[in-house]
Order: sequence, then structure tokens, then C-alpha cells
Amino acid sequence: MPKYVIQSKRGAPPQGAYSQGWRAGDFVFVTGTGPVDPVTGKLVGDTIEQQTEQTIDNLAAILGADGATLSDIVKMTVHLSDTSLFARYNQVYARRLSRPYPVRTTVGSDLGHSPGMLIEMDCVAYSVQKTKKASGRNRLRPKARKKSK
Repeated sequence: MPKYVIQSKRGAPPQGAYSQGWRAGDFVFVTGTGPVDPVTGKLVGDTIEQQTEQTIDNLAAILGADGATLSDIVKMTVHLSDTSLFARYNQVYARRLSRPYPVRTTVGSDLGHSPGMLIEMDCVAYSVQKTKKASGRNRLRPKARKKSK
């Protein structure tokens, strides 16, 4: 099963020691991302609706860098700075994602590491790999194992 890193300049850049995404076989794993503008690296929006839109745009960009789409998502995890924002975020989520919706966990979290951030999302997508080549992608091959004697 091939595995490699996925990177997109159209998605929020990593703010720490992590990758934007990984493909492992037919599964695509996208890191927790928030409402960060991919060009400026700054937070976008003051409302949960604006921030949810930008966060989903970032997920879509990372998925798209390897041929997957929002409709390929099978599992979503969402962190809200305040669970009272659930209904408003859920309206945007329901409009941007399709039925049948992915399984989802939504929790309240301290997002104080990024002042003003109201939401962070990560996902797992199932997207059959169309080719064995990773042309134009940042492909990292697993290190060869040393043979034991």
C-alpha cells in the first residue's frame, strides 16, 4: 500500500510540526485545520459561519491536491471553541457536505493556541487511487528496512 504526504498551497499552511495530509492506500487523512487564509496565514472571519466556510475550503484544497473531494469524506472531527455555536456551524456544514453525510464527532475544545479561532476540523476520506504515480505531488517513500542477518 503506497503512502505519501499531500501538500497544497491552496490549503492552510501547517503552523507546527505536522503535515497537511497523507494518503495511505485509498485513504486520505487531512490534518486538523482552521479558518486560516492560505496566502496570508492569518485567521479569516469573525463569525462561526465565515470560519466554517474557510475551514471547509482548506480541507477541500488539501483533499483536492490528491484527487479527493468533500464527497469522499467518511469521518470528520470538529472542535468548536464554544458548543453553543453548534447550530450555526451545522447549517454551513450541512450545506457544504452531501448526503449521506460522513460520520462525525463534534466537541468543545480550547482553541486558545490561535486567538479568535472558533473551529478546527480534520477528516478521513476514502478515495480510490486512480494511478500509482504521484505526479506533481510531494511523495515520500517509506525508508527501506535494514535486513537482519
